[in-house]
Amino acid sequence: EDELELGQLRLLEVDNRVVLPIQTHIRVIITSADVLHSWAVPSLGVKCDAVPGRLNQTNIFLKREGVFYGQCSELCGANHGFMPIVVEGVPLKQYINWIAEMSI
Repeated sequence: EDELELGQLRLLEVDNRVVLPIQTHIRVIITSADVLHSWAVPSLGVKCDAVPGRLNQTNIFLKREGVFYGQCSELCGANHGFMPIVVEGVPLKQYINWIAEMSI
């Protein structure tokens, strides 16, 4: 709790958010390096299993800006419970600026 900034939610915040542009069709390719995971963001209507050695895909279309929270909905093993997922929808121009900042 000491690491939380004002406005962040305990057990739902992450170190690195998935930032996606709004009003754009997105294909998400999901896999796992260790155990089964289930990548779920209920407010986006997305749930897709991540299986080691396999690629799975799902489509997302964000209609509006916002922050969307989810969790791994599979009991993956010790220290894997309640792994949070945060998807942030931003306008395309802001997304392009974010990509440019990340590549520096």
